[in-house]
Amino acid sequence: MADARRPVNLTRPVALYARLAVESARGGDRLYTDSLMTLARDLSAGERDALVQARDGALAALHGFASWLEERIPQMAAWAPMGRAHYEEYLHRVYLLPIDADQLAMLGVAELNRYRGLESLLADPAMASPDPARAAHVPADQQAFLAAYQAREKEMIEFLRQRRLVTLPPYLGPFTIRELPEAFKPTSPGGFMNPPGLYDRDPEGFYFIPSYNPKSGNFYIRAAIEDPRPILGHEGIPGHFLQISIANHLQDEIRRQHGDGVFVEGWALYGEEMLTRQGLYPEGSAAQGQVLRLSRYRAARVGADVNLHTGKWSFEEAVRYFMEAGGLDREAAEGEAAGAAASPLQKITYITGKWQIMGLLGRYRDGKGAQFRLGAFHDQLLSYGSLPLSVIEWLMLDDPSLLESALRMQR
Repeated sequence: MADARRPVNLTRPVALYARLAVESARGGDRLYTDSLMTLARDLSAGERDALVQARDGALAALHGFASWLEERIPQMAAWAPMGRAHYEEYLHRVYLLPIDADQLAMLGVAELNRYRGLESLLADPAMASPDPARAAHVPADQQAFLAAYQAREKEMIEFLRQRRLVTLPPYLGPFTIRELPEAFKPTSPGGFMNPPGLYDRDPEGFYFIPSYNPKSGNFYIRAAIEDPRPILGHEGIPGHFLQISIANHLQDEIRRQHGDGVFVEGWALYGEEMLTRQGLYPEGSAAQGQVLRLSRYRAARVGADVNLHTGKWSFEEAVRYFMEAGGLDREAAEGEAAGAAASPLQKITYITGKWQIMGLLGRYRDGKGAQFRLGAFHDQLLSYGSLPLSVIEWLMLDDPSLLESALRMQR
């Protein structure tokens, strides 16, 4: 009888994962030639020579590994879905969600239809697709691009403070924009956010954006040139950086350690639309259109993830769905599909979490009546850390019904 704990992905590697690994290994040179060498500033000549020798050896090993992997890809196993039973077990046991795969897929379709339709209701629907040609200023180079991106953060913070939309704690550190290393592009085509670690003394956070190219077709580059605020709000303040920084400072150690992806991504996506509806972006503006497109393709993520991992779609079908339904370019769509295939259920967290937060917001407001204040809701919501939203609803509203429903659905 086969051992269920046997590491099948190691003994029978999957071709898709190997291709992603090859791309990452070959794109990682600058992590060593640039990032690593910042350590060499205070080294002696001998120590620097030893570091360079170790660096060059590591790079040779990485490229050798990539070639070794690539030669063996034709003999590797095809990618296979996790299957509906395992998929729903994750929904109920890990995310504590009271829905099954079919209900989740329907949520994705409903949200996709909503945001696709809202794009069409814009005075100029083309505003939903970022276009650097509409930008008032196109950065001259990589450094100017990063500086222009980061400069928009101050106005967002001031907007939040003036409207009392969320409390910014005194321990909050700086949030910095950096260039995305090539090694991370295969599965993170839009970049990623690096928050302060749970026990870090340094409170700084980083967002890594793909390399600047004013002629790029990449959605994230085009968006960052025209107006970076929607993505900046998602990744920085009031999004991931603020939320995770607050969670890291909770007194309860169990809550500090918990990192529920549905809450984390749901909060950041919720913040995009919240800022729009609170008036940060002018009506019909490129930023407002971008928020709709961002929600549209996050909704497409749900359908791609469910159908890939329950075995209904092939990888190429997921890519086409991201392009046709989600409105993404081919490069971004392939990266999204690769990320979905490599990390089951991560892609559902955005829309699912936003959906739960919106439901919680409505119930909270009904309960508060005339005493309701949006900023107070945000502060209380963030005070629990990154817990499943069914647990937060129990804590915030003293209503465990969603949690109990999820527990009943566990196999």
